Amino acid sequence: MRWLSRIAENKLRDIFDEFHADKRDIRKEIPFKEQGRSAGGDGWAILGPMKVSTPSVIMRKKEALDRLEKALDELKPEYKDVVVLKRIEGLSHAEIGERLGKSAKAVSMLLSRAMTALTIAYGKD
Repeated sequence: MRWLSRIAENKLRDIFDEFHADKRDIRKEIPFKEQGRSAGGDGWAILGPMKVSTPSVIMRKKEALDRLEKALDELKPEYKDVVVLKRIEGLSHAEIGERLGKSAKAVSMLLSRAMTALTIAYGKD
């Protein structure tokens, strides 16, 4: 069961990462003039190939997100709650336990079962 839970966890992380892959990270921005100087140019250096989001890529991401949302809706309410609190809100097991009135160990087991159920529900389509 642990390996199935790990697969579900990795699948959810991959979908989340893929969905947010095209988002800009302001910490990585380099002013245009600095880009040109670092290339030894006059400020108009070629910046390299640009990543393009095609309609098919956008649709594939949307479809994957829709499948994930549908799979989450099919989960038991307690499973859905623990997945949302852990994977989306980023709370610790102890914090989730406080909210749900359970121990951290119980939350860990519940999350494992929820991720397994999510993997099965996501794989149905």
